[in-house]
Amino acid sequence: MKKYIIQSLRLTLVLIVLLCIIYPIGIALAGKLAKGNGGGEKITKNGKTVGYALLGQSFTKPEYFWGRPSAVAYNAAGSAGSNKGPSNPDYLKEVQSRIDTLLKYNPGLEKSAIPADLVTASGSGLDPNISEQGAAIQIARVAKARKIDEKKVKELVAMNTLKPLMGLFGPSSVNVLKLNLALDNL
Repeated sequence: MKKYIIQSLRLTLVLIVLLCIIYPIGIALAGKLAKGNGGGEKITKNGKTVGYALLGQSFTKPEYFWGRPSAVAYNAAGSAGSNKGPSNPDYLKEVQSRIDTLLKYNPGLEKSAIPADLVTASGSGLDPNISEQGAAIQIARVAKARKIDEKKVKELVAMNTLKPLMGLFGPSSVNVLKLNLALDNL
């Protein structure tokens, strides 16, 4: 029995050193090598920080692309999804309200063409990206509101589309903040 207790203590010490010292130091060093030096990729405009690449923001003006809704009003300190399930009447009212808003501001848009990411919040409530389809259905509205050619807006969407990792993993997406800043720079 003594043999097993000593082995257990050794294993515990090894795991403490590995998981409580070596692993956190390795992750911290990897973060320092990443964009933003481990503090997130800051996006600046005219020398002023306007947001972070991995945090969603609220855009409601017609001349901007709208991002994914947030259950926490884009508050990074309270990152969370909604507790409401897909059969909850309050949740269904929220989704219907978002659909109605999209249909109102995007004339000619069919309800069936609206992707889920434009009417449902993500699990974190902070998703900075929308699907390519989510961006595509907003092109006409943004072009009209800005009085520019739709072709130019489509080109901007294409330039700001993030392709799947290694062409295999995940869907294509568009970072809404970066796209809206590119629009402002036109």
